[in-house]
Order: sequence, then structure tokens, then C-alpha cells
Amino acid sequence: MTTQRTTGRRKQAAAAAIAVVALLSTAACGGNDDSDGGSKSGAAGFNAANDKVAQASLAKKGGELKFASAQDADSWDTTRGYYGFMWNFSRYYSRQLLTYKTEPGTTGAELTPDLAADMGKVSDDGKTYTFTLRDGVTWEDGKAITAQDIKYGIERQWAQDVLSGGPVYLRDVLDPDSEYKGPYKDKDKKHLGLKAIETPDEKTIVFHLPKANSDFMQMLALTSSSPVRQDKDTKSKYGLHPFSSGPYKFQSYAPGKNMMLVRNTNWKASSDPVRKAYPDKVSIKFFTNANDLDQRLISGDYDIDLAQTGLSPQGRSTALKQHKANLDNPVSGYIRYAVFPQSVKPFDNEHCRKAVIYGADHVSLQTARGGPMAGGDIGTNMLPPSVPGAEGQKYDPYKLATDNKNGNAAKAKEELKACGKPNGFKTTIAVRNNKPVEVATATSMQASLKKVGIDVDIDQFDGSQTTGIIGSPSNVKKKGYGIIIMGWGPDFPSVQGYGAPLWDSKYILESGNNNFALIKDKSIDKLFDDYNKTLEDSKKAEIATEINHKVMEGGYYLPFVFEKFINWRGSNVANVYTTGAYSGMYDFVNMGLKSAK
Repeated sequence: MTTQRTTGRRKQAAAAAIAVVALLSTAACGGNDDSDGGSKSGAAGFNAANDKVAQASLAKKGGELKFASAQDADSWDTTRGYYGFMWNFSRYYSRQLLTYKTEPGTTGAELTPDLAADMGKVSDDGKTYTFTLRDGVTWEDGKAITAQDIKYGIERQWAQDVLSGGPVYLRDVLDPDSEYKGPYKDKDKKHLGLKAIETPDEKTIVFHLPKANSDFMQMLALTSSSPVRQDKDTKSKYGLHPFSSGPYKFQSYAPGKNMMLVRNTNWKASSDPVRKAYPDKVSIKFFTNANDLDQRLISGDYDIDLAQTGLSPQGRSTALKQHKANLDNPVSGYIRYAVFPQSVKPFDNEHCRKAVIYGADHVSLQTARGGPMAGGDIGTNMLPPSVPGAEGQKYDPYKLATDNKNGNAAKAKEELKACGKPNGFKTTIAVRNNKPVEVATATSMQASLKKVGIDVDIDQFDGSQTTGIIGSPSNVKKKGYGIIIMGWGPDFPSVQGYGAPLWDSKYILESGNNNFALIKDKSIDKLFDDYNKTLEDSKKAEIATEINHKVMEGGYYLPFVFEKFINWRGSNVANVYTTGAYSGMYDFVNMGLKSAK
């Protein structure tokens, strides 16, 4: 796929700067108000919204739901946005043919009809998908949403010279030879010349895939599959004021400062079985200081942290001690890890890779990331819990969470001998300089590996230049980056939506690469091909498990943690729960307020 496919990646916004001392001091903090029964402040209780609904029956119509964030979205344009919180929030003003169920936990990752009247008809051995739009779906000016609007919105993914940054799954699946040039260069009079999508009338849309892909419906549920009306398309400026197909519309937006959504009076509840639209207004205030943001959340000035990457150490310490009933501790869906580029010697030898895996102290790495609560459970493999086929800590081929959790020097030295480096070797860890928690992780690795004879330098690079630094295999080789520290989460909950850019050889790119290990394993490639052709869910999960096993057997990765966060939930927020659809975030779209203040 393309650079644009991977540079945005469904990354949650950067967490606030985290000092190592603060990480260590707050990792195991306790506190009061920790029962599920709630507290005197009206908070629902610790973990009350973690994979279950907190205060479901208390949501009232009206009021202003107030989000706060230390970072704006990459874009609010439905074609260009790639941050996880943007995808979650954008459902206030955008709809798709299919979306995710508004239910807690793994059920929330299941698909349900949205603009489509039903789940569609699949024919031609999984290569043709036909959908009919439901009645009464309208834009914010009351005009009907048409099949042509949906086609045009999807076609915008081809205009990467103007609208770069978002996912392009549909572009690659529907037009693998890149024959279509996008709507802005389209010679068709109606700018609807993409042959792979037919719109025989205003309520029918038909997709023709050159090759079957079993995750195609997941791709239709992405925000990038939202309709866009041609007469409202302001191209590169569209993200400043998207035209609404959902229950809320843009009233104002000052990038990096604030945003206000108000009710779309032409939205009909009868046409939308997904969205409850409880608040009258939904706002975002953007902060430049994460500690200020956390303090304002804790004081009740704002309801929810938009980024959903957890409280920073200072706010976390206060909240755990005094407001634990307002906190949830979900698994994020991300895995944080070290990866070993095979282009950098001696990591072309799997035994040298495995020497690092065994030599590292995994409890120390977990502590560097924030401990069991703020960092996550020790990672034992590379498939996140939200992906069907995942086995969690049950699959632990190197016994990282049990026998070898503090490292195993004897096993590491055996592997060093097997790779022809009995006295150890020198290498360099590449780590982003704007991620203090990653620098702390690198320091932990450096200390434990030194004990087994592996000397490690740490090179901190500009985190804003990731694509051209570690995303360039030639630069990685030139710099001698034998170990790269990164993290990854699913674009959609499947092994394709998570693992293909990391492990499938056709995703190795000259720039914007994410297959950092440069895995070129024909058996893994074939498994991805088999997965794409398989429609049966149980078989797809089996293939995903097998892919994960082959990746781990090759020793390409050292997983650190199955990441967890400590997130704030305001005492006045009702109908709040975490969802598997958005990597353990709260599901924004149906939150309400107990009191419309």
C-alpha cells in the first residue's frame, strides 16, 4: 500500500510528557472511592464503565457535553483523519453505510447497519456487495443523502495529492492497479468515474472487488467511507467545516483552540438506529499543557478527555488517591514493543534477535511504561486482545510473563553462542524523542542487555519525522538501528486491520514503512492471502492465530505490554462505556449528561 496508508495510522494522540520518576511513583497508587457502587460525588465507581455501561438509565436530553484535549485531530475531514479519537468523535457529524454497535466491550466491535437499510447482499464469491440506503437519511440542509454522495466520498481517497493522511484500504482493494485518478481529475461529467462502484439509482450502491477481501465491510465502516456532497466539498479546507450527515453539525472551529457542535435539526432519529443524540451541544477545548487539562477534568470543568490516552502522572496520582470512582483502567488495544530490522547485523540472525528477547527484564520494561495499571500487562505476543484469534498471555512462547519475566541470562547467552556472538555485540536503539515513556523503556533495555554482553547506544530521533527516519529502510540500515521502539493498534479489529502493514512483505515501503523487521516470509504472506479469501469467522480467527505464532517464532519482536490506560470519566456523564471498536476508548457517540447544566 502507500505512504499515506501508513503515516497517519490509527494513532491515538501523543500522551503528555512523562517523567520516569512520576511513572514509578504512580504506577501502583491506590485510593478511595474504588468500589463499583460509586461515591458521594456521584461518580459511578472504579472500572464501572470498563466493558460495561455506567449509569445507562440516567442520561437526559440536553446540556453541553464537554471534551478536553492536549492535541487537536490530524484532520476533521472524514477522508483525511486517522487518529483514533477522530474516528470515534466524527460519528457525531458523519455516517457510513455500516458502523459499529453502540455496546460495551467486544460486542461494540461488531458491525451494524447505519446509512444502509441492512447488512447488504454479498454475491459473486465475495466480490460483489450491494447495499440499499434506508429511508429518510438527510444532510444538514435537509437534502437526501444519495448513493452518489457515498461514492463521491469514497472516491476522495484517490485524491492523495490534495487529501493525504487518511486510510486508503478501499482504494487499494477496489483499484489495486491505481487506474482511477480521483474525483478532482475525473473526466466523467459528474466526477463519479470510479468503475468499481456502481450507483444504478439514488438509493442503491454496488461495489465490485477485483479480488475478494473478507474485511471489506470493516473498511466500509471506517470514517473515510463517509458520504461527501460535491457542492459542499472544499477540498483541502473541508476539515475546517465538514458538512454533516449526523445528528450534530459544526457551529464553530478554531484549530488548536476549540470546537462547538450543535444539533442538526434536519437529522431524524427515525432514520438513525445507532445515535441517541442526548446532548444539545458537544464541545472540545484544546489545551497546551496536559497537567492543566487533567486538573480541569478533575475539578469538573470538563467531562471527558478526547484523546483517551490516560491521565498524565501528576493528574493520575491525584485522581487515584482522591477520585478513584471516576476512573477506568481499560486495555487500549495497542501493543508497545521493540522490533529488530533484519537489514542491520547481527539481527539478520534469529538467534541474535532471541538473545535480546531473553536478555531483557520484562518487569523492568513494564515498570518503565507505567506499571500494571498505567502501562499494561506484560506483553507475550504480538496480537492485541481486540483482534479475533488473539490468545492474550495464554500464548507466551518465550515465557516473558512467567519463568523469564526478569530476563534469563543463561538462555540469552545460549542464543548468543548460536548466532556466532558468544561475547555479545553492540547495537543502537532508535526511540522517539517526544515520547519520554519510550525513552524510559529504551533505558531499561540498555541496562538489562548490558548484563548479557549486548552493549546498546540510544539514539533519540525527532518524533515528528518518524516516516522518513525509521520509516525509511535505507536510513535504518545507514544509522545501524538494530532495535526500534514503537507501538501499534488496529485500524479495524482483524489481523488484516492490525498486522498486514507490519508483517506482509508487500507492505515494505521505501518511505512510510511499518514492516520495520523487513519480514519476507512466504508462509506469512500466503496466510494473509488465505485470510482475505476466507469468509467464515472461526476460520479467519484460526488464520490470525497462526500468523501471530509465525511472527513470534521468528523472533522479530519483543512485546513490552498489552497497553492499558487510566482514563477520567466525569461524575455528570451517563451511558458511558469502553468499546472494542476504538481500542478500549469510551464510545463517544451515545454519551449523555445526568444533569443538563
